[in-house]
Amino acid sequence: MACLIAAPSSSSGKTLLSLCLAAWARRSGRQLQPFKVGPDYLDPQLLSRVSGHTCRNLDPLLCGPEWVERCFHWHGSRADLALVEGVMGLFDGRGPSSEGSSAAVAAQLALPVVLVVEASRQAGSLAALVRGFRDHGPPPVTLAGVVLNRVGSERHHALLSEALESIAVPLLGVLPHHPSLELPSRHLGLLPPGELHDLEQRQEQWAELAARHLDLARLEPLLAPPNPQAGAEDPIHWCLSQHRPSPPEQAPEQGPEQGPEQAPLPVAIASDAAFHFRYPEAGELLAAVGLEPVAWSPLADEALPVGCRAVLLPGGYPELHAAQLAASRRSLGELARAAAAGLPLVAECGGLLLLGEQLADGDGMLQPMAGVLPFRARKGALSLGYREVKATTSGLLVRPGEHFCGHEFHRWQLESVASTGGLWQLEGWGTPTRSEGWTAPNVHASWLHLHWAGCPVIPSRLAAAAGRAAPLPTSAASSNPTSPSPRFSRNAGS
Repeated sequence: MACLIAAPSSSSGKTLLSLCLAAWARRSGRQLQPFKVGPDYLDPQLLSRVSGHTCRNLDPLLCGPEWVERCFHWHGSRADLALVEGVMGLFDGRGPSSEGSSAAVAAQLALPVVLVVEASRQAGSLAALVRGFRDHGPPPVTLAGVVLNRVGSERHHALLSEALESIAVPLLGVLPHHPSLELPSRHLGLLPPGELHDLEQRQEQWAELAARHLDLARLEPLLAPPNPQAGAEDPIHWCLSQHRPSPPEQAPEQGPEQGPEQAPLPVAIASDAAFHFRYPEAGELLAAVGLEPVAWSPLADEALPVGCRAVLLPGGYPELHAAQLAASRRSLGELARAAAAGLPLVAECGGLLLLGEQLADGDGMLQPMAGVLPFRARKGALSLGYREVKATTSGLLVRPGEHFCGHEFHRWQLESVASTGGLWQLEGWGTPTRSEGWTAPNVHASWLHLHWAGCPVIPSRLAAAAGRAAPLPTSAASSNPTSPSPRFSRNAGS
């Protein structure tokens, strides 16, 4: 049943091996379902594009262990093959522990581990490294074999092969030096597939590298899909069944303009090169609670969709597109007008930056944003890791005392933040407890990335708020991109 592709550390070649296997499977006409451990957006985008199947994140900290198991069996059992790409090093989890790590997911799902080792500067020491990862624990892992990355020559190959034989660990193949295996990256990870203009050519090369350099006779059985669970239901429906909305949080109410069979209410989701950090379950959960996700591009200076009942601003790279966003006067004006009109606005990480007054671009130049929230943002220290939060006030999506687990990953920091309280108290390993985020009856904005499968109350409450909201009326500003953008007052966020 499937395998988990892990490594001693990041940048060892986990993604490269996963992409090579996905490309090989697709070229051979096999349906491969990819999964990714942990809170990652970029690797899953590449795996989805290359495999042709939506990659699913398996994160027991964000979603809970039962979701991980249901998601894996439901989606994996519907394909010919399945693989799980790990995160960071095999035993790297929350803080210094292995909680939520690749090893923990492998142990929970009883998956054998294929260890990818970057071996360009090793020979006999490889045995000590691999033995350590094989025998370390808890959690215990079953090591199926090793794939070596950056093997320089036949002599190097022979040295490494003998080192593995000395500890009775199978060698399952090598990834040689090859231009297609050099993937460009930036400060938050690999480039997204839309920016790899030679991706189709690379896919063919990856498939060929897999056929030539991997022991597919031994790897293919390790890609066998999981068996379907008896009586299993769609994990989206199961997820929502765990949260029964109270009367004020019921599904959208039928508006006066709708017929007896209520049509889904449109919710605009920022979706372009600046905003694409979103788990696929977000759209699926929105659809399941009666909303219709509609792609909306601030970069293209689009007006909000007609009849829009809510706006979702996911993370991404707005700092890399700050000047173009600043020139998108119509889109920024629409956001400010929607906030003033009471339309529900949900923003996380990069989406939060769009709601501020100013955003510094890569050169440090401040660019005007929507002005809904009272801050400017500049590049600063890295904030990274799992965060536990406790809501301190009642707002659009949270209620006092509720607890959530999310993930923080950003290099831009806020300046000139009004000290009027926050959305929740945030804490995590190695970071001081602090008040963070904004909330209002129609605004929820935070640095925190949430996976809604772990907090289905969020889409349910958003659907209820969208059902109560009046559609944003069209205005002259919607059709005139040169109109000045209205600004929310500094009291808009709390």
